[in-house]
Amino acid sequence: MSQETTAKNRESAPDEADLDAILAQWRRERPDIDAAPMAVCGAVWRAGDRLRQGVLANLTQYDLDFAGFDVILTLRRQGRGEALSPSALAKDMMLSTSAMTNRLDRLEKRGLITRTTDPSDRRGLKIILSDEGFALADKIVATHVDTEERMLAPLTPAERDQIRALLAKVG
Repeated sequence: MSQETTAKNRESAPDEADLDAILAQWRRERPDIDAAPMAVCGAVWRAGDRLRQGVLANLTQYDLDFAGFDVILTLRRQGRGEALSPSALAKDMMLSTSAMTNRLDRLEKRGLITRTTDPSDRRGLKIILSDEGFALADKIVATHVDTEERMLAPLTPAERDQIRALLAKVG
């Protein structure tokens, strides 16, 4: 790749140029350390931040944050009329049950979910989307997928698969 092509690529991807500059500084200051992992992690974090910002911009039109969005779509995936206990919902979303309570309170106040007594355990609860919550979830999932598609549009299907496969190896 020519220096001119490299320069043009960096103009279109300033984050990568910034990461290259950071690596150069570390090579100068600590030549005994290979700081290349910092650039990889930095690129992943920056891409993640851009994706989160794009998704959040979409959610604001529905007056939702990530927490409410996650609950609504988790319930929507279960199917119309299907319910989950708060603990099953928390487990599905990888949260503590205490973190779930506040989310559920806010969504119930908006009329998006309903808490009902578990018919098989009178002490237990089930969470279900209200009709309004179900309709909102269907609207959100469509605009959410459109938002993600727009952000990923520069990538071919093969590149998307490659990113998923590569990121699955990180850990």
